[in-house]
Amino acid sequence: MKIFLSFLLAFASCCAYGAQIIRGPYIEDPTQTTMVLRWQTDEPTPAWLEYGPTPRCNQILKISPEGTQHKAILYGLVPNQDFCYRLYVYNAARDGVQAPVEGKFTTLYSAERKEVHFLAFGNTAKTPLTPEEQMKSWEENGGLPPADPRELLAEQMVQKDADFVIHTGDLTYSGLDGDADAEFFVPYRNVLSKTPLFIAIGANEYGPERDSRDSKSFVRTNYSRFHDMSWSNATPKYYSFDTANARFIFLDANAAYGAVWAPNIDNKSAQYKWLQSTLAGAGEKWKIVVINAPMYSTGPKGPANEAAANFVPLFERYGVDLVLQGAEGNYERTFPMYQDEANTRGVTYVTLGGGGAKLTRRSGSHRSTARFVSAYHYADVRISDRKLTMTVYNEQGKQLDKVELYN
Repeated sequence: MKIFLSFLLAFASCCAYGAQIIRGPYIEDPTQTTMVLRWQTDEPTPAWLEYGPTPRCNQILKISPEGTQHKAILYGLVPNQDFCYRLYVYNAARDGVQAPVEGKFTTLYSAERKEVHFLAFGNTAKTPLTPEEQMKSWEENGGLPPADPRELLAEQMVQKDADFVIHTGDLTYSGLDGDADAEFFVPYRNVLSKTPLFIAIGANEYGPERDSRDSKSFVRTNYSRFHDMSWSNATPKYYSFDTANARFIFLDANAAYGAVWAPNIDNKSAQYKWLQSTLAGAGEKWKIVVINAPMYSTGPKGPANEAAANFVPLFERYGVDLVLQGAEGNYERTFPMYQDEANTRGVTYVTLGGGGAKLTRRSGSHRSTARFVSAYHYADVRISDRKLTMTVYNEQGKQLDKVELYN
């Protein structure tokens, strides 16, 4: 470490700045041999990242050039391995570095492994409250502002030590990059620094004017500034990856919500054909689909019927085991559904929309519903060979639901 600090001080004479990390670090785009670490500083600065297999966190040094948007792609990793890292930036006095920000991650697993552990949640958008709603929330909390459910959920999630985390979409209410810190990156910072992130893009990410053709650049100038799937064989909006004995497939059905620049979802579209091929090639793996627009829902938005009409037959034909959905502000799980009826050979649909947005209540009933809860929540999912166990907790750590599936 003394040699490392001496290097930093020598380099400081020409380009040192006092800077603060204001976003991240957070981890995304994991494969078996690569990982992406991203962070943002409040002013231009170089940064230094050291990492290695746990516990040898200082095995490799990587320099991030001067700037405010930092993206370090870590190559040469190995599958099934825990890694740790330390991130350094200059201190305000320009005579050394600040205490490092530390984190860890796990690369994706090779096919012979049969154990996977991940968390899933969604709809972290901070829905604006009316003055009356805000007053009521304060009164219910003894005249004090209520605790942020995002912070409480994050405290629970970070203790789970998962392999990765899935977000079912709608990170912010506005879709703007400027709101991403308050609504997502800050409250979930401790989770994101230790757990690789995958996102199913939601309707909010297309912006409030998503039904206008003038919204073409909205995703690129906002969502894509802090997240992309650079290695995807499809597009950053729909993609898949394999880890251990499972295939995860992320879809974009936001055309059903009027997003004119979202990929098409009809049965002649590129996305449909890609989905069909991706499912057909999964073999006996667990097949888990993540999609923002729900195929089944009794929440106020209801099912995305256009998407369901095209995608559900494919899910049933190719034996999808679990579909994780978003959009709503509640938790809902269906019975296994096949041809719109409960059937043991069917697909289980789970809506995970309680990541911090305003909670919503059930607006109707349907024979598909096995469990509905209007509560903040996240899911803890473990695959062990041919058994999948999903346990859902609220922000206080209370169990809301538990289900077991078999492949």
